Amino acid sequence: MTVRLTVAQALVRFLSVQFSERDGERQKLFAGCFGIFGHGNVAGVGQALLQSELEDPAALPYILARNEQAMVHTAAAFARTRDRLQTYACTASIGPGSTNMITGAALATVNRLPVLLLPSDVFATRVATPVLQELESFSAGDISVNDAFRPVSKYFDRIWRPEQLPSALLNAMRVLTDPVETGAVTIALPQDVQAEAHDWPEELFAERTWYVARPLPEASIVDKAADLLKASERPLIVAGGGVAYSRAQDALREFAEATGIPVAESQAGKGSLRYDHPQSVGSIGSTGTTAANALARDADLVIGIGTRYGDFTTASRTAFQNPAVKFVNINVARFDGGKHSGLPMVSDAREALVSLGSALGDWSVDDQYTASATELARNWDGIVDATYNPPEDVTAKLAEGLLTQGQVLGAVNELSEPSDVVVCAAGSMPGDLHKLWRTRDPKGYHVEYGFSCMGYEIAGGLGVRLGAPDRDVFVMVGDGSYLMMSSELATAVQENIKIIVVLVQNHGFASIGALSESLGSQRFGTAYRKRTGDGRLDGDYLPVDLAANVRSFGIEVLDVHSRTELEKAIGTAKAATGPIAIHVTTDPLIGAPDSDSWWDVPVSEVSELGSTQAASAAYEESKKTQQPYLAPTEGDR
Repeated sequence: MTVRLTVAQALVRFLSVQFSERDGERQKLFAGCFGIFGHGNVAGVGQALLQSELEDPAALPYILARNEQAMVHTAAAFARTRDRLQTYACTASIGPGSTNMITGAALATVNRLPVLLLPSDVFATRVATPVLQELESFSAGDISVNDAFRPVSKYFDRIWRPEQLPSALLNAMRVLTDPVETGAVTIALPQDVQAEAHDWPEELFAERTWYVARPLPEASIVDKAADLLKASERPLIVAGGGVAYSRAQDALREFAEATGIPVAESQAGKGSLRYDHPQSVGSIGSTGTTAANALARDADLVIGIGTRYGDFTTASRTAFQNPAVKFVNINVARFDGGKHSGLPMVSDAREALVSLGSALGDWSVDDQYTASATELARNWDGIVDATYNPPEDVTAKLAEGLLTQGQVLGAVNELSEPSDVVVCAAGSMPGDLHKLWRTRDPKGYHVEYGFSCMGYEIAGGLGVRLGAPDRDVFVMVGDGSYLMMSSELATAVQENIKIIVVLVQNHGFASIGALSESLGSQRFGTAYRKRTGDGRLDGDYLPVDLAANVRSFGIEVLDVHSRTELEKAIGTAKAATGPIAIHVTTDPLIGAPDSDSWWDVPVSEVSELGSTQAASAAYEESKKTQQPYLAPTEGDR
């Protein structure tokens, strides 16, 4: 039996009956479809979504977005919140509507998050070529701007004929539900093909379940890892995002408690343990705690769990300084498991921890080592206290009405509920949050730092709230990111999605300003100032009223100028039933406590500036501490 539908109608019907299942828990794979319609998709996918909504509003709900990049961010944040077991599709028109999604696709793929992108494309028949918004290629007739999605997608296909759709969809679902391969999946849809009718086999639209497996570790690898642990004296766990996606937090806690091994966390892994757990030593790397970084320097064995060892996590390969250090890498992806010449335990994180714990029996680290780690963590906790509530010698430097960024983060952290979620992505706040935020819930921390994409925050906050509607979501965003992408505030109002936007005004790019100063570039070009008569951007601050801008969306804004006002505003925001914002101005020159760590950003080798010359000399000294990590794990070092 067949059913006659357009390609777009068949696509929508297929997506509405896809399910994922893990551990017996089954859910719809697609919670809905974000989109912005243009001439490339309004009569194809747009018509199909309308028809679907009229038949069954719950089949594949449509949400109108305002920016194509932002809607991909929202889908990615939702997928992360749902542990990659659910996602959204995103449809865009031809040309710029589609290419706007490329940055979002890159973010999803970098972070290993499943999103389905449906960019519209040029006419397959080419009878009207070149169509509006088509970029012609002089070298080939089958190239369009959508080919730019190929390097940022885990799977790409273009549907030139209706008969190609079933195989493309099945491959897309396979990749979206594979923990190893997942990321952005792109199916480009020529606008004429979207509206073309075809007779489809009815079985294409039967409910289909995609099983998300938990790969088991190889027994011999578990034994080798156990031997390495038993031979170690100062092991350290680095918990990454894989702990969260595997829902391995309980297994990690039990493993850490049984062995006494301290646990450090990457950005994606933050929340793997509560901040006050005896084995928790906080964040590691360039934006880590002094506790975790001190332990990392001396560690003789590093157990990476679900981490891709990004340069911030490893402090650009300077974090682990023990010349005999070895690595055991637990990861579902062999690509990540083999990094740093480590012993790759290719496995689901939860299953690997259970197997490794069983192989270790009653082995544990020396009590003195555990006590030392606990003391280091306690010392850092005191530093956090002082940052949340700075002493008078710090606050005396503040102009009237200004707060430090640490005060703002501290107030939100202390007055939010443990189950509330903090969302951030770029600028100085992600680093400050990584080292300072006290996580009390596995899902309470959501910072996008794989791509560190400015503009993610508000869109991502929507995705988090959609994925966890019972949690309040605090979106921490600086003026730089806000000015890049605030449009999804309209979507929040449209859908009455409650997010609490904490808009921090510091008149420029605070993070890059501080980095610029440390590299000898004197904060050049990082402040939002007027151009003066001598041609330089060092005049008065721009009179941009961000609070008024937020109000223009129909959102209440609470202006605060003191810690007391901030605390009151947080209470008001918690009681709100829809989107609300808190606007606060901070001093960009008062930073967070130092991590006693490094990040590799090259400095000019020659310069006439004394500041650059000094930074270059310091850079060359730091480069000397970088490690190649090339020696085999099972060999002598």
